Amino acid sequence: MGDGILVRQQLEQLIRDGSLTSNPAIAPAQLQPASLDLRLATIGYRVRSGFLPERATVAEHLEESTLYSFDLTDGAVLERGHCYVFPLLERIEKPIPHPLRANPKSSTGRLDVFTRLLADRCDRFEQAPAGYTGPLYLEVVPRSFPVRVRTGLSLTQVRFMAGDPRLDDDELRAEYARSPLLFDDGGEPIALDRVRIDNGLCMGVALRSDRDLTGPIGYEARSYTDVVDMAREGSHDWQDFFRAIPEPRRGRMIVEPEEFYLFASKERVRIPRHLAAEMGAYDVGIGELRTNYAGFFDNGFGGATGTRAVLEVRPHDVPFLVEDGQVFFKLRFFRSLEEPDRAYGEGGFGSHYQGQSLRLSKHFRAAEGDTAFRDR
Repeated sequence: MGDGILVRQQLEQLIRDGSLTSNPAIAPAQLQPASLDLRLATIGYRVRSGFLPERATVAEHLEESTLYSFDLTDGAVLERGHCYVFPLLERIEKPIPHPLRANPKSSTGRLDVFTRLLADRCDRFEQAPAGYTGPLYLEVVPRSFPVRVRTGLSLTQVRFMAGDPRLDDDELRAEYARSPLLFDDGGEPIALDRVRIDNGLCMGVALRSDRDLTGPIGYEARSYTDVVDMAREGSHDWQDFFRAIPEPRRGRMIVEPEEFYLFASKERVRIPRHLAAEMGAYDVGIGELRTNYAGFFDNGFGGATGTRAVLEVRPHDVPFLVEDGQVFFKLRFFRSLEEPDRAYGEGGFGSHYQGQSLRLSKHFRAAEGDTAFRDR
């Protein structure tokens, strides 16, 4: 089969042959170009703490750590700072000869909802080994806002990887030389000799206005808010949940410990149809902060002239000075086994954030012309 990430039509085959199952059946809308959305089932568990089920099943851990359980069919509110575990509707019924990796969906990360996939007797979060069969669970911790969730809601997504699909730095440079992956705010390609490639494609944070980023340069979560209903799109006033951050003097600002911010990347990025990407964690040797929750970039993201990445930033321990253009994250690129039959953004497919400048999650509405929702 070769090395590569399974794409949409290959995920469909896993569903057809009964390897991936669900009741109700997996819907076509759950299939992305290189990932599958997973849905919450009908019950939730409020637990004392998170756990890693290395030597037991998740169900066995829940017997010891559950404070109470609750029905999710008609929806339930998850309190900020509390830890919950949910069985997922999808399960792996037959062994699949590829490991899986999970990641929060973009809209989950932009609400500062922390999630981690759990699988029975697995010693890593967000992973399950090749050959795993059994149920899947999701740990959920709302960090900034109380949220309302319900059965069938997708908060996370998974990928299956055959072999070692990651591009090393030499392969990434060769890919970039064939066709640029980064663009400036005017949509012009950035030359390879101006790009930093170091265990991935390095990208910076935007703290100055430019031709595309003309409104706030970021957003900071408010401390005490109403509930965000995650099943309702375009139904919340963003100003009740976020404060807009104006362009700071000299293009630098201090972010405060345990506050939640949204910023845009300095550059625009394009993911070719034959590749997928994943945002890597910030280098802790440079500072103690988290720069993203959601990290999957599907084939075709960014179109022809690139789209900004949105950074979900939470500093830890100490205030941290951030400067315009500072390298803030890396993108790791992966081969696909083949091109997906539908790439990100084609025909409106998976295109909530295609062409975004700095955009809040799809749950919020705004007045016409509001830059919190301005696409390019």
